[in-house]
Amino acid sequence: MSQLFDQLLKNNKDWVKHQLDKDPEFFKRLEKGQQPPLLWIGCADSRVPANEIIGAQPGEVFVHRNIANMVVHSDMNMLSVLDYAVNHLKVKHVMVCGHYGCGGVQAAMMNQSIGLIDNWIRHIKDVYRFHKEELDAIENEKERFDRFVELNVREQVYDLAKTSIVQNAWNNKQPLYLHGVVYGVGSGIIQDLGVNISNNSELDEVYQLNF
Repeated sequence: MSQLFDQLLKNNKDWVKHQLDKDPEFFKRLEKGQQPPLLWIGCADSRVPANEIIGAQPGEVFVHRNIANMVVHSDMNMLSVLDYAVNHLKVKHVMVCGHYGCGGVQAAMMNQSIGLIDNWIRHIKDVYRFHKEELDAIENEKERFDRFVELNVREQVYDLAKTSIVQNAWNNKQPLYLHGVVYGVGSGIIQDLGVNISNNSELDEVYQLNF
């Protein structure tokens, strides 16, 4: 364990040297603050590093990650990140990124108890219930799994749009665009799922808030 820890510290020093060799003012600029244009809501999976897969530098992406890239309306961690990103940092884009082969989504397709995480997985199971007819009609298990990943992203984008934080920003004419994408771990490619929302008109009327 100490070998790994020591290697990580060495890696950090090597990275700092590399950055300074390219740009001696790199860290001085970062120290002055951040104005990222994007909030990334992604999975905690170690194979999906937000900055790296979109070629972004430190300071360019505000990041929130959890199991299966969920937007749960009672999750104060996610809401705090969203509020800070939208109301303080004034990000213009929020991207929900799922990924094929997601363990959380796969667990939601099964009935095996895992432990505490069962309570989190239940939110993903709700997505399956919403789309049960479509998903059950897909006979190939991998294709059903992949489609479930995509539908989960779609639902999380709409759940973002339902938050008072996002709707209040739209009410104030703040430019804010929500996007749903999926990442192929085996290909490295991010696919646009065509779920792009910039106002609450696409929501059912019951979710449209008046301010």
